[in-house]
This record gives sequence, structure tokens and C-alpha cells, in this order.
Amino acid sequence: MTDNLASPASTDQLPQRRVLDNGIVVLVKPNPTADIVAARLFMRCGSGWETEENAGLTNLLAALLTRGTETLSSLDIAEQVESVGAGLGTDAATDYLLLSLKTVSADFASLLTLAGEILRSPSFPESELSLERRLILQNIRTQREQPMAIAFEALRQSMYGEHPYALPSLGTDESVANLSQELLRAYHQRHFRPDNLVISIAGRIDLDGAIAQIEAVFGDWTVPTEPLPQLTLPAVSTQPGRVQQAQPTHQAILMLGYQGPTVGESGYAPMKVINAYLGNGMSSRLFVELREKQGLAYEVSTFYPTRLEVAPFGAYMGTSPDNAARALQGLHHEVKRLIEAPLSVEEVEATRNKMLGQYLLGKQTNAQIAQVYGWYETLGLGLDFDDAFQAQLQQVSARDIQETATQYLQKPFVSLVGPQDVLTELDGVELV
Repeated sequence: MTDNLASPASTDQLPQRRVLDNGIVVLVKPNPTADIVAARLFMRCGSGWETEENAGLTNLLAALLTRGTETLSSLDIAEQVESVGAGLGTDAATDYLLLSLKTVSADFASLLTLAGEILRSPSFPESELSLERRLILQNIRTQREQPMAIAFEALRQSMYGEHPYALPSLGTDESVANLSQELLRAYHQRHFRPDNLVISIAGRIDLDGAIAQIEAVFGDWTVPTEPLPQLTLPAVSTQPGRVQQAQPTHQAILMLGYQGPTVGESGYAPMKVINAYLGNGMSSRLFVELREKQGLAYEVSTFYPTRLEVAPFGAYMGTSPDNAARALQGLHHEVKRLIEAPLSVEEVEATRNKMLGQYLLGKQTNAQIAQVYGWYETLGLGLDFDDAFQAQLQQVSARDIQETATQYLQKPFVSLVGPQDVLTELDGVELV
């Protein structure tokens, strides 16, 4: 039997990468400080591979993976996991589908075997499918009652047009109602294959031990004769505009959206700094200027998720309907100010330090470490990106921030939700 315990000397060992004969990419970061092993199994598929007709398919499939296999019921799976105090779950995102597991090292082999069966032979029981479909439809209806969710969906559709990133991850009433076992099985057969799988592991295990256990579970999984599905997406070419929806709410939701750089573009790191400076925490510019000084915001923040394709950058706030016009002008002014006036050296340095500290805190547990390395591999960035990104942040200057803001933050997409009289008033607010 291969010894899977890493020696104490491997505490500072760098993560290692190996590609198996059947195309599975294996990443291992030994970390013997605790007797825990965490793994993230990434399939390179997600809602970005969907169409308007089957929107929500990846989310539904992820939910059903643990509801039964060819030999195990959902109760069997739950009992195997809970009997050893382990953790197992699934998630679906725009650019990937994920199976997560965490356990003590002695039980890792058995949990990995279970994960292999879940990934390779899910049964999608009709009873579980019907139940999950009803729950998703209920969730979709609930989101239609939440002003923030309404504004964000409208913004996303406005920004991405015919691109799959415009689709809601949960799907729509129409698409979810039509999702069937046949569609799930076809999607599974097309995307779930060894040469589309990344397995990222961190914990009390070394590379050889991990490879031996992965080979035992996945080594006989052969690559299909059909070529690996290639994602061909339309260009994101929609022009900025304004969308608004009247809702009898007690606050107005204001959102500004911009098409930001992809992770592989030079503006990625500066835009991450912009995101942190404007909207990350109570020391951010938007919080200080719009909430603390002017009292305009119930909540205010920004977002800039990492994406394979064009990523959305957005600034949003919830405000009193009486303050909506001032708040919209103020939100736009604070974003535009990045173009008109460079940040000081002190502001840039403070933001970079905050980001680097948060980045390191986000890699404290084995689960977090496995997630970071697996996500970078799924994006095609490789293990080196972990250090490269931190170096990029250190090098971002005030000039880089201003140039990136000038390139990407000129004219916003606007999404507004609130009472009709407030929206009528906001019609007269020009953002120039």
C-alpha cells in the first residue's frame, strides 16, 4: 500500500501538477499540519455552456449528483459521508461544475471512491428530479420578489445580450420546467469525461499517494472517441443603456455595470484593485463618501468576479426613494472620479495591502487551498498564477488604475428598481 502521509518537511512544499494518461489533471499541495485532506473536483463546464432553452441545466445536474447513482440511493450516499464525519457537496458556476469533499486522511480513499461513483454514474432519479425542479422554480419565484436580484438580472441581461453569461444560473420558469432525465444524461455524457476533469487536493497527502488513489478510482475511465466539447461564444457587443423595473419597494436599487477585462488581460489586476478601493468594506470610497458622509446608502458595494470571458464590473447601492436622484449621481461620480483624478500613492498602497492580506487569509484551510489552485487550473492559468497574481497586485500603480478606469469605466449600463414615481424622476438624471 502506498503511504499517503506527507512528512513534516513537506510543510513548505510547492504544489505539484501531473496529467494522467486519460487526461485528468491532478494538483496536490501537501499540508501536514492537520490530519485533514480536502479535494475539489472541477468539471470544465458550467452555465456558460447553456442556451436559453436549457438554462439552469448545470445547476440542476449539480444538485442531483448526490441524489443517487447506479448502485447507491441518496440515503446511501448521505450515510457514507456522515458515518465518518466527512463533508461532500456540489456547486455550479458560470465556468465550472464542482464536487467538493473533506475528510480525515484515513478516510480519504473511501470518500474519493464515493466521489468517483457520483461523478461517473449518477442516476438522476425521477422522484429526486421532480422535487429539485419544484424547489428551483420556487427559488426563481422568490428571486423575482427581491429588488436587488431583479436589478442584477436586468443588468446582466443588458450587458451580455445573446452571450450565455446573460442567462440566469437557476434558469427560467420555462427552461427549468422542460429539463428532463434525457437532457441531464446527454449533458453528463458530453461533459463528464476524464480529459475534462481537474482534481485539486490539499492536506496530509503527497503527490505519489494522491496519484495512486486517483488511479485506483479513475484509472479505468477512458477518453471518449468524440472530441472534447469546445466552447464557442458570441462576442459581447451590446451598447450601454438603461433598464428599469417598477416595484412597490421601500428603497430604490441603483446599479451601474461595465464590461471589464478577462483574467488574461493586463487590466485584470488594476480592476481588482479598483473593485477593492471602491467597494470592499467600510473603508472603501463608496461606503465612506456615500453612506458615512452623505447618508445616501443603506448598502453600497462593488463586484468584479473572475471569468473566462468578459467579466462584469458593477457598483450598486440601495437608497431611500427620496434620495434616489442624488444617490445615482453620486454613485456615478465616484466611479468616474477614478478617470478624472489619479489615486494617491498612499491610497494605492493601502488598498494593495488590504487585498494581499485578504488573499492570504483566503488560503488558510486545505479546502481554500484546493479551491484556489483548482480554479486557476480550470481557467487555464496554471499553478504559477498564484504567485504571479500577488506580484501583479504589488506592481499596480496609480497610473495603471487610471488607465484601466479610462478604458473600461466610461459609459455604464444602468439598472434601476424602485417605485414608479422614483423611476420617472430618475429618467431626468443624465450620467455624463
